Amino acid sequence: MAANEKETGIRASVELLTVYEISKILSSSLDVVKTLREALNVLSHQLTYRRAMIALADDDGESLSLAAAVGLSAKEWASGRYRPGEGILGRVYTSGSPMVVPDISVEPLFLNRTGALDEAGGNTISFICVPIRGGTEILGVLCVDRVMTLRGGFGSDVRVLSMVANLVGQSVALRRVVNDEHVRLIHQAKQARRAPRGRFKLDNVVGASARMQEVFAEAHQVAPSRATVLLRGESGTGKEVIARAIHELSQRKTGPFVKLNCAALSESLLESEMFGHEKGSFTGATGERKGRFELADGGTLFLDEIGDISPSFQTKLLRVLQEREFERVGGSRAIKVDVRLVCATNRNLEKMVAAGTFRADLYFRINVVSIFLPALRERREDIPALTRHFLERFNRENDRSMTISPSGEAVMMHCYWPGNVRELENCLERTATMAHHDAIDAQDFPCSVNRCLTQVLHFVKKDDAVSPVVLTRVDEEHAFAPEDEAESGATSDFPSGRRGDDDKPRGERDRLVWAMEQCGWVQAKAARLLNITPRQMGYALKKHDIEVRRF
Repeated sequence: MAANEKETGIRASVELLTVYEISKILSSSLDVVKTLREALNVLSHQLTYRRAMIALADDDGESLSLAAAVGLSAKEWASGRYRPGEGILGRVYTSGSPMVVPDISVEPLFLNRTGALDEAGGNTISFICVPIRGGTEILGVLCVDRVMTLRGGFGSDVRVLSMVANLVGQSVALRRVVNDEHVRLIHQAKQARRAPRGRFKLDNVVGASARMQEVFAEAHQVAPSRATVLLRGESGTGKEVIARAIHELSQRKTGPFVKLNCAALSESLLESEMFGHEKGSFTGATGERKGRFELADGGTLFLDEIGDISPSFQTKLLRVLQEREFERVGGSRAIKVDVRLVCATNRNLEKMVAAGTFRADLYFRINVVSIFLPALRERREDIPALTRHFLERFNRENDRSMTISPSGEAVMMHCYWPGNVRELENCLERTATMAHHDAIDAQDFPCSVNRCLTQVLHFVKKDDAVSPVVLTRVDEEHAFAPEDEAESGATSDFPSGRRGDDDKPRGERDRLVWAMEQCGWVQAKAARLLNITPRQMGYALKKHDIEVRRF
């Protein structure tokens, strides 16, 4: 009896460890194919199952097909399709109840479709199958087979497989939600390309194009509600002004509009800025200070660059959003607030969730309503109006009477504007300030004499002519929409402009060395400076045989 109890205890410990290891695997990534296969490997190895497989229902629910398996050949895998109610797998999927077959050789319902009986080798093979649930929905089945032994019944097998199946169900359900959201975002991005009905206007926001009219319509639609809004778009597209416009159109317009750039502060300072601190809570805390959440009570809190907060701070922010209360740093008193949250990011949060760098539960909390802001190059018809708007403001603030000539307007219309509206505003202000006459011409712009920072980063000087660079890729973490036109037609790993017969365009090597020197020979920083990925940077350095200096 003592020996049996010891064996049972050892088995229970192994089962607990197995479930723990599988939970870590399934939560490490949203790549279902990868995580399910790894989970089955751990399950089979730890609990000595002969073969294991997971079959998931197709989208229409009319059939089950294998999503992962251990111990099956390619031919056996191809045979692993079942209809609801067909065989043991189909019955478990239909009924939602586990089934145990002590000896598959005498069970008429066992179809032997994947050849489990053929490889029995004279042993008695047992088969256990449990349903995989995602909430109230049955998503598929988890099945294993093992050599029949004298160690008791199958209760422990059913128990541990049911726990693993629940973990698998949560992982599969989450992945499907993310996929559905991705499809919705793609559809929303396509819809944004169509002209909206009617005309909309937002104060201090210029945009008569179809794309911006769609943004205005969505802002008018969401503003009166309490829904959290997530503004998506490249840097400089005007996310802050849209956030302020939503606040002004809401019932909270008499309340405060408080903003915070999450990327500008370290984690400790961000916590203090967002939640406030008590006197003496840390060195330099000479008095009590309210945080941005507290200051925004009754109004709107705008969190810019939300995709840049650390995983540990994501947990703290999620708790506040769930409970609508927080404690100041160094305090113990819960403070309740009534705040409408508007967030903004230029990162691809869906890929960050899949990579495990952004919490899925926080993603769903902030992504209630998404509004995509188009890049300036996607709404060029707004450039003349934007030019007039910023020029009029410059004249008011500087007591000038500047205008812009047709040649100057042509320069504005043909620029790529990688920095979007913010870059256009800065370029126009710089040019108007340095112009020696009242009409801005093409030759007044810095790009006409190769002194434009954007030109240094994105243009190539070739035979004393400036040719625009074709940007081939966008860093995945900073892609702002599911469909990024910069991805299409990519033919080079490095922005290099128009090419002749020479594989190495003139100026590319010099641009690489310049960027590395500017960034202290840190490749990741230099890649960001050139608007390429670290992988592209490494390839380009290797291609040009540039030795990276070590300090």
